[in-house]
Amino acid sequence: MAINYSEKIPNNVDLSGNKTLQRALEHWQPGFLNWWSEMGPDESSNIDVYLRTAISVETDGWAHFDYVKMPDYRWGIFLTPPEADKKIGFGDNMGQPVWNEVPGEFRNMLRRIIVTQADTEPASVEQQRLLGLSAPSLYDQRNLFQVNVEEGRHLWAMVYILQSYFGKDGREEADALLERRSGDPDKPRILGAFNQPIENWLDFYLFTMFTDRDGKYQLYALSESGFDPLARTTKFMLTEEAHHMFVGETGIDRIVLRTCALSKENSDVRKAGGIDIPTLQKYLNLWFSLSEDLFGGEISSNAADFFAAGLKGRYKESQYEDHRALEGSYRMTTVESGKVGEASGASRDASERAVPARMPVLVDKDVPLRTAMNEILRDNYIDDCQRAVDKWNRTLEKGGLSDRLSLPHRRFHRKQGIYSGLHFAPDGKPLTEAEWQARKNDWVPSASDIAYVESLMKPVTERGKIANWIAPPTRGINGQAFEFEYVR
Repeated sequence: MAINYSEKIPNNVDLSGNKTLQRALEHWQPGFLNWWSEMGPDESSNIDVYLRTAISVETDGWAHFDYVKMPDYRWGIFLTPPEADKKIGFGDNMGQPVWNEVPGEFRNMLRRIIVTQADTEPASVEQQRLLGLSAPSLYDQRNLFQVNVEEGRHLWAMVYILQSYFGKDGREEADALLERRSGDPDKPRILGAFNQPIENWLDFYLFTMFTDRDGKYQLYALSESGFDPLARTTKFMLTEEAHHMFVGETGIDRIVLRTCALSKENSDVRKAGGIDIPTLQKYLNLWFSLSEDLFGGEISSNAADFFAAGLKGRYKESQYEDHRALEGSYRMTTVESGKVGEASGASRDASERAVPARMPVLVDKDVPLRTAMNEILRDNYIDDCQRAVDKWNRTLEKGGLSDRLSLPHRRFHRKQGIYSGLHFAPDGKPLTEAEWQARKNDWVPSASDIAYVESLMKPVTERGKIANWIAPPTRGINGQAFEFEYVR
């Protein structure tokens, strides 16, 4: 499984042994490079960046660090080694040998899963293309660029699967991945969070914290797949993805740390040029809810079908005792179909009382376990996110601030699933449309919040220096100091 960097497309899958596939991927490569030139990090083609490049798929010593111009980065195709006599670990096909070719009956289902995952990779690069121009330090700029090139490599990973196993359909899907654009009204990306603008570094840290963390759980579920090439591809993607989440989690912690320090200079953190905790909470609410949507509907026949087929499992499937999930149920709070309640008079002003204010009615129900697979994955995700929030709150406590951050309820601000189109407060309380409109600027960033955060985004390009609104990291990358010249 050694990685061959002597070929035009670096790989550890013996690409030269399949000339038809090699030609197809080499034909796709110029389009990818054109896409990178058009939609990759702006004004970055002639700078040297201290980047890591995969040289192995082993768990230790897999990365090499050196200066690279990003257009020269060696994007490649890397799979973890196959396991001898591996069996499908869940679903109706549990115990059968894993597939190394696409099962005909699951072809469309599997293609849909792969295309959806693949579409997220270039989307995030497009969302972040202008951020390098306002980086708070060279360390942060380098981390942004590392995330960008690795999302590009993850696109290559998925395109390899599409072109290897789906023939003409796969080639057409690979081309379409370079044609869609994040936020484009005519050809948007498939998933909503990947069409959301990332306009500043607070957006970026929360995206890498919450949205890339969704990616972690989706990739873990796919790494359990009975289609072995997909499982082996996503396992190595997870190795690279860990750094992306590290960037987000530590980035927010550094903002919190700096806010604590600035609050000692001025009780009004904004006057001291920092990001106040209420503003940070609003941005947290936004990106957490956008990222929750990526798991899909709470009750999903598609998720049940994916699990039954053995294509997409749960997070670390081995932790469960029942790998067929044919019995048992999942208790969840749902919206009672066709019913709405009326808000109490005390919660409505006089102008509202003329027309009954209506809000969703919630009921608890048991749903078949297989149809709740998205929600089970979301549970794992929320627990992981809460761990990070707890860490940020410890930083607040040590810094002497009484403010605390919190995750909003899973019903809050949802655009997908059973809560879509309905209104809830951050604590999950149902709201009328009027109540939501009256309070939404308390819970998600207002125009003035966005303008203020934007005003802080001034680039700092001097070695060892950093913007006023964020603290430096406790340590640098690959054993280097914060003062190291990460970008030159």
